[in-house]
Amino acid sequence: TAIAELPELGTLNRREVSALVGVCPYNRDSGRMQGKRRIFGGRACVRAVLYMATLAAIRSNSAIKNTYERLVAVGKIKKVAIVACMRKLLVTMNAVLRDARPWEAATVTR
Repeated sequence: TAIAELPELGTLNRREVSALVGVCPYNRDSGRMQGKRRIFGGRACVRAVLYMATLAAIRSNSAIKNTYERLVAVGKIKKVAIVACMRKLLVTMNAVLRDARPWEAATVTR
């Protein structure tokens, strides 16, 4: 689904691809008011598939699981931690396609 619905994958940088999918947090600030950061826009069909893939990765992928557990341990809301893991998974997929190399768990860091 990601390759079919997101043909730009592998050609954009990490910020552009996360904004294109809609997992990039945007602020809702105005003047002195500091609103909450929210994700919106982008390609909803890719975001929905990425959400389910991230839930599976939190259970089985040690790099994503460690990130999720670290974020929850420091007090992040579970949904926020899942979205951060979604972004990490998307950026990892983008890098794998960009570099044309297989994914290696040892090379993934924070």
